[in-house]
Amino acid sequence: MKASMIIPVSTTSWVYSVYIHIPFCRQRCQYCDFNTYAGIEDLIQPYVNALCQEMKQIYQSVEKQLSVSTIYFGGGTPSLLESKDIVNLLRYLDTIFSCAENAEITLESNPGTVNLGWLKEIHSAGVNRLSMGVQSANKDELRILGRIHTYQQVQQAVEEARMAGFENINLDLIYGIPHQTLDTWKESVQAVLKLYPEHLSLYALTLESGTMLFDNVKNGIFPQPEPDLAADMYEWASEYLEQNGFLQYEISNWARSDKNGKFLSCQHNLQYWRNLPYIGLGAGAHGYIHPVRTVNVLSAAEYIHRFDNGVNVSFPSTPATSETNLIDFQAEIGETMMMGLRLIREGISKERFEKRFQKSLDAIFGKQIEKSIRNGLLEWKDGDTLRLTKRGRLLGNQVFMLFI
Repeated sequence: MKASMIIPVSTTSWVYSVYIHIPFCRQRCQYCDFNTYAGIEDLIQPYVNALCQEMKQIYQSVEKQLSVSTIYFGGGTPSLLESKDIVNLLRYLDTIFSCAENAEITLESNPGTVNLGWLKEIHSAGVNRLSMGVQSANKDELRILGRIHTYQQVQQAVEEARMAGFENINLDLIYGIPHQTLDTWKESVQAVLKLYPEHLSLYALTLESGTMLFDNVKNGIFPQPEPDLAADMYEWASEYLEQNGFLQYEISNWARSDKNGKFLSCQHNLQYWRNLPYIGLGAGAHGYIHPVRTVNVLSAAEYIHRFDNGVNVSFPSTPATSETNLIDFQAEIGETMMMGLRLIREGISKERFEKRFQKSLDAIFGKQIEKSIRNGLLEWKDGDTLRLTKRGRLLGNQVFMLFI
């Protein structure tokens, strides 16, 4: 569907999340297939200006300010931006959108690119959740992944983030790395727990075609990751984190409660998993403005150029939009099932499903549900919640495919 095509959307009845893509990196990680670029830091300032222009375009093409509950700076490496750029973007966001007073504002960071002064400034500007890509505490595994930081820098970054006032920190780890053993995986998990994060994201390494790591494995430089070993790592971590006060709420995510008893799950990602609308800003960013999914141009230079011509388009498109796709009723149902089942405790509620789609869960997917329960992959909780079993978490993709 052409980006310029006008599609009627309802904007007043939703509360949105905003994703802001920052595509800049000092060095591209060997496993990364995200829309990121190294060596183009000279484009950062015009890129920040273009982000503001994209927000302005949205503001000018909607009848009423859109309500926003979460903001997420992802990348790439958002921590390459100067603190003043983040301050200015947040001020502009607050002008363009009707942002909730207690909005969750997350910024992804590389531990090798932050310092205390910068952390204090972005925290004062409103960033209240920090997500750090640790990936491993083992220097050899960090080298295989092509990370630019050491684990000592992770420790220092977390310490400085606490000094800056951050009380909600997520740390990412990767398992299934070539040459990684169950023992080195345990050491990484145990090491990050000593940093007392509020949230952990544990991801299985995926070898993506076109990445350096994919080529290194294909050419025999590194061994092929072992799926059975990766499954053992996942199961061990699930049990160990539960023993240490973390509650798993999504296939790859664990959180604990703060001193006031608030469970610190990632509210922004919950918007995705519940298949609710979000706005994507920046090069390569995706958005979902019900019932339309949008995709922006990939190139940072082209993204900037799109705002030099003064072209006006109708929301949900902006001048940066390269593709729009209308999501029909059946596709929305399938996506809601696939994403919602990732939430291993919340799952899919019969009541909420019927309220949203005006059809019962059993009427649409009765056979698929019965088959999955029979195979030990799904279960009913309290008669209303359909969710993955422990076995189903390991075979999630097989379950998801039944509903799309």
